[in-house]
Amino acid sequence: MRILVSEFISLDGVVQAPGGVDEDTDGGFAHGGWSHQFFDPEVVGGSFDDALSNAEALLFGRRTWQTMAAAWPGQAGDPFADRMNSIRKYVVSDTLGENDLAWNNTALIPGGEAVAHIRKLRETEGGDVVVMGSPTLVRTLLREGLVDELRLVVMPVLLGGGKKIFPDDGALRTFELVSTTTGGAGANVCVYRAVAGK
Repeated sequence: MRILVSEFISLDGVVQAPGGVDEDTDGGFAHGGWSHQFFDPEVVGGSFDDALSNAEALLFGRRTWQTMAAAWPGQAGDPFADRMNSIRKYVVSDTLGENDLAWNNTALIPGGEAVAHIRKLRETEGGDVVVMGSPTLVRTLLREGLVDELRLVVMPVLLGGGKKIFPDDGALRTFELVSTTTGGAGANVCVYRAVAGK
């Protein structure tokens, strides 16, 4: 299976709280919902539909999973929401228990076992495992060389600080640009694939 990471991201690399004012205010982040003005249903929305087209599962960190689990079950009846609700989901957490997994079709991956579990999942046959949000998890996956594709929806805005997905360990990691599509509100959907051995 491939690991595909799909993120809304600012020009200065911030992925924190693109969807709502109170989504994630850690560190005093005050720009929640910053992606809305650049959302283009055809290009930006289409990129998420496309990311899910070959998905067999979704993979989340705890905070992103909790945000999604609070939002999507109430959206039943919309084709995208129905897909989000029915697809297999994994959440990495050391604080959630099995009884907390109320969102349909969710399995728990203990944090201490995450890298080994995800590496094993990636080695199995099948479609994509899609990661959305989850900056701490994505940093770990990038650091461990477990990301096959980055689908970055780059929004034309500087946020001046906030959570980022890229490791700052000094290691060189090479990706190739596969495609770029520009939306009517100025967002660029950039698809990058990891270059093996570089």
